[in-house]
Order: sequence, then C-alpha cells, then structure tokens
Amino acid sequence: MRKILIVDDEPNIVMSLEYIFKKENFEVFIARDGEEAIEIAETTIPDIILLDIMMPNVDGYQVLNYLKSNEKLKEIKVIFLSAKNKISDVELGLQLGADKYLSKPFSTKKLVKEVKTLLTKK
Repeated sequence: MRKILIVDDEPNIVMSLEYIFKKENFEVFIARDGEEAIEIAETTIPDIILLDIMMPNVDGYQVLNYLKSNEKLKEIKVIFLSAKNKISDVELGLQLGADKYLSKPFSTKKLVKEVKTLLTKK
C-alpha cells in the first residue's frame, strides 16, 4: 500500500484529502506543521508528501530543504499545495526540489491524477 503524508494546518483541507486518499487505497499520515511532518517522514518514509508552505514554526520550504538534504528521505516525491500562487512562489518551490506545485484552491481530481502520475515515474 502506498503511503502519503498530508501536511497542512487547515483542518478542512486535511479532512478532505485524508478522505480522498483513503478511498484511493493510500495509507494516510497527517502532520499539522513542519516539525511534525519531519518526524512522521523519518518514521514512515512516505512515497509522497502533500506539503503546504505557510505553516507555524517550520514552513514548507524548510521541510523540503530538510527532506532533500537527508539521504534517507531525498527520494520522496513532494507536491506543494499553497495559497502562495505568484509565479515567483511556484518557481522557488520547484527550484527547491518539489516535484509539482498546485495553487489553492485546487481540483482534487487533478491532485489525485498528479499523485498517481508521480508515483508511476521512477
């Protein structure tokens, strides 16, 4: 079973994404901030992380930097889901190593398709 880590501090987004990905037969893990995301990533090694940028304490950029600098975690696929939707925000997210960047609000159908596409690529 594929593992997905959902990292967001907005409960409504977390609940809907958790529901959607459980229906898609993913094992779902939830983190409400960047520190928790790093802890869960280290213990579960998810296949993919859906990562918000603007969170308290440790933001999504810092989480991504940590993942990419960690030998054990650097291959995890990452999709940024963010309300930061300027072209410069998207470019920065991709430059830092995110595999995709979707602006909020996003289509859940498109998100599921992107996740499946990324997980079929090696």
